[in-house]
Amino acid sequence: MKKILTIVLAVVGILSIVFLAMIISTGDDAVKAGEAAGSVNSIMYIAYIILGLTLAFVVIFSLKNIATNPDTLKSTLKGVGAFAVLAAICYFGLANGVETPLKDGGTLSAGGSKLLGAGLYLFYALILVAGGSMLFYGIKKMIK
Repeated sequence: MKKILTIVLAVVGILSIVFLAMIISTGDDAVKAGEAAGSVNSIMYIAYIILGLTLAFVVIFSLKNIATNPDTLKSTLKGVGAFAVLAAICYFGLANGVETPLKDGGTLSAGGSKLLGAGLYLFYALILVAGGSMLFYGIKKMIK
């Protein structure tokens, strides 16, 4: 498996170098004018494929690890549950939706405004939790 992965990485690396050479050989003016769209698009498609494969492998192996280890599953569900409760508190308890006119002439709906407000409240709450935990464990470490 490791040998196959090394070969695939080498092939992708060589293709990337070839496409980069094609882009550089066309020049900056041609790239800005859109004449090198073929080579730029090719390297972008390769980047999207690599990103997709990387994300797929991360998700698959993370879920496999969580499913095979009950302690990890329990810890993950606690974290996800705490996040969901905090998100629900921010959405239903703190955020209020008000229809808002936008600068471009459109209107932000009350639901969109409530969702945006809840996201901001959730962000602030998570900052407080992170800062509080760093402060708590920093003081605890200094006392110890």
